[in-house]
Parts: sequence; structure tokens; C-alpha cells
Amino acid sequence: MLDAIRWDTDLIRRYDLAGPRYTSYPTAVQFHGQVGTFDLFHALRDSRKALRPLSLYVHVPFCANICYYCACNKVITKDRGRAAPYLQRLEQEIQLIACHLDPTQKVEQLHFGGGTPTFLSHDELRQLMAHLRKHFNLLDDDSGDYGIEIDPREADWSTMGLLRELGFNRVSIGLQDLDPAVQRAVNRLQSLEETRAVIDAARTLQFRSINIDLIYGLPKQTPDNFARTVEEVISLQPDRLSVFNYAHLPERFMPQRRINGHELPAPAQKLEMLERTIQQLTAAGYRYIGMDHFALPDDELAIAQEEQTLQRNFQGYTTHGHCDLIGLGVSAISQIGDLYCQNNSDLNQYQNTLASAQLATSRGLVCNADDRLRREVIQQLICNFSLQFADIEQRFNIDFQGYFAELWPQLQGMAEDGLIELDRERINVLPAGRLLVRSVCMVFDAYLQQQNRQRFSRVI
Repeated sequence: MLDAIRWDTDLIRRYDLAGPRYTSYPTAVQFHGQVGTFDLFHALRDSRKALRPLSLYVHVPFCANICYYCACNKVITKDRGRAAPYLQRLEQEIQLIACHLDPTQKVEQLHFGGGTPTFLSHDELRQLMAHLRKHFNLLDDDSGDYGIEIDPREADWSTMGLLRELGFNRVSIGLQDLDPAVQRAVNRLQSLEETRAVIDAARTLQFRSINIDLIYGLPKQTPDNFARTVEEVISLQPDRLSVFNYAHLPERFMPQRRINGHELPAPAQKLEMLERTIQQLTAAGYRYIGMDHFALPDDELAIAQEEQTLQRNFQGYTTHGHCDLIGLGVSAISQIGDLYCQNNSDLNQYQNTLASAQLATSRGLVCNADDRLRREVIQQLICNFSLQFADIEQRFNIDFQGYFAELWPQLQGMAEDGLIELDRERINVLPAGRLLVRSVCMVFDAYLQQQNRQRFSRVI
């Protein structure tokens, strides 16, 4: 079992830098417009030839209400009719993509995100899933990991029953904070009872996993009132928890301009919130997986980390990183072999492109040899908190210390500071460094010095 994380305030203050979350390497900041549909078709052909298993991500951008903290690609509307033309184009995209794949490629993982996927009516959800099953090899024995993001204000027992019937067996529930004053400040009024009702339905209907999302650093939060939220959430006994640091970037995300910056907690208060949250979750038996994620010891993510098979992609920590990830819908990102590609993020342009029978691929990147090497280094550090140089040397035919010679002084400095253990054979991220693993990964990021770090959230 991995050692528990250790809180070290001095280390955190020194290494709490802005940087990527590394759901990919290179990150989406590096995507460019020279990648298009030809590259996507080429990657799909390679996937088909290799008969690689698939992970599907479906983006549903619509929300009935705006949450001021949200940085997702979404469309705020009360008009449920706006979903119909979008679904028409989404189904067209599904058909265009699927015809370049082999019908025997199994879909091991499926995830509906947004937005609010349950913005769709029951009939629309049925139709969309039927279309996916028609064109992709979805598993019928409940063995796949088929998840959906849930806003408890947009779901009830009948919705949960429908989702289970359609094959979903995992739910991720947005909660963020239970304090009414905080909820009013971010325009997301959601009672504990609404959340508990959805969770009770999921358990009764035998969903396999329940995840709850929390955010610390929101306006009007204090260490005490956030601790009460965490206590209530622990009583709900989710299998997984995501505890995200709110990144206030109103210059980039327009809804955040409605947040009163004077009501945001001070950095010292945010640190206290995180420290107390870790203490509460650890005492309740949750394991720190990494990057704001916690799971019970018998959860698949915790087991995969123990067995060093955990991986990370655009859907976060996963046990399906070996699959080719196909992103469907506006702004969705695909990772197929060495290709990353993203659909147009503008809803009208996405729909208009597909209306002309063209895929909406707008930008992306093809990994080179150096990208592949650094991607593997970052993946192992962020998932396993350890890196054996011999594995990398054998796989990529390099001398690790020679290849990364210019980075060695930075790594030695981290070792002296107690973030990592470093010798000629390996890097081990120490308990005091696990909260700061992003900072360790940033050393290996060849692009980071060229980028404006203000595009990224801080580590803590």
C-alpha cells in the first residue's frame, strides 16, 4: 500500500505553481490548426487495423442554469428544443466516425459529459444511445465502464432508472458545496436532499460507482463551513471524490466575472481547507489517488494504483488508458494513438460543418518521439508516484540521465527539498511531494517555458 500523503506547508508554498493537470502530454495548449480530418482518418485506420478497444466521450453542452465558477464548454438555455438540431449533427458525426472503425472494436468505456447530459429528454437519451449501439460495439453484459455526469437538480428516480436501463453503471455527481451562502454566491442552489435522492436511486439501481465533485476556494467559503460540507459528503459514502481547487480566471471565463473577487477565501484559508479535507477523508478511509482525487481502497482506481496499472487521459484517472479515445460532440477531444484532435468549440460552427457532411475537427497535434517519451515519464509519475529509469531506457532506447541531463539540477533540488527520492535508477515521489506531483511533472514538460502559465490553475 502507498504511504499516506504528508502535509508540509513550507514545501507547498514553495512549489505551489501554476501548471497543467496533464490529462495529456503535450497539453491542449499545444494544439494547432494544421491538424485536420485527414489526420483523424489516418489515425482511425491505424486503430481499425490494430483492433484496439475504444473509449467514447460524448459532449452534451446544454445547461438550464449558469454556475458562475464553471469553465466548461456549455450553452445556457431554458429552451429544451435546442438539443434537437445538435443531436441530429452528433448522430451524423457518430456515423461518419464509426464507418472508419471495425465493428468488432469493443467500447470498454463510455462517458457522457457536459454541460448537463440529463438536459436531454428521456426520448432523446434513448435515441442517442440507440444510435451509439447501432454504430459502435457497446457491451451488453454490464462489464464496461459506462458513466454519466449528473446534476441532481436535473435528475430524479425515473431518470436514474432510464440511465441504468440504457447501460450506464457509473455516475459522477456535481455537488461543489452545500453551504447556502456559497451556493447563492455561485448561482447553484442544490440541497443535500436532492443529492441524497440521486445517490439513493443509484445504489438501489445497482450503479457500480458513485463519484462526487467538490470545489474549494469558492466565494464565501471558510475552512469551517467547507469542513461541514465534507462531513456531509462522507456520510453519503461515495466510492470516489474529486476535490478541485477553484481557479479564478475571469479574464478567460466570462461567467466568473459575476463572482465577487473580494468574497474569495485568502490563499492561507484555501490551504487550510485542503489540509482539513485530506484529514477528514483519510480518517474516513479514503485513499489519495493524486491530482485532487480520492477513492475507497476497494475502488478500481485505488487497486490499479497499487498494481501500477493506473493511467491518465482526457477523462482523468482511468483503467482504460490502453483504449483509443474518441471524442464526439462540440469541443470534444480524441486521443487515437499518437494523434490528439479536437472538434470545433463553437456550437454553430460544429453544427454547420457537419451539416455539410464534414467532420468538425479544428485543431490537434501529432506526438513526436520526444513527446512520446516525456508523456510516458509524466504518466508514470502522476499515476504511480514512481519512475524506474530502466523501464524508460529499454522502451525508448535512451540513457535516462544523459537524455535529461539539463533537468538533473532541478530534480536534485527537489530531492534536497524532500519532494522526491532520486538516484541513478529511479524517482520516487515522497509522501510530502504527492500533493505537488504536478510540479515534479512540470520539470519534464518541454513546452512549459514557452507558455504563459496564467493559462493554468495552481497546483494547490
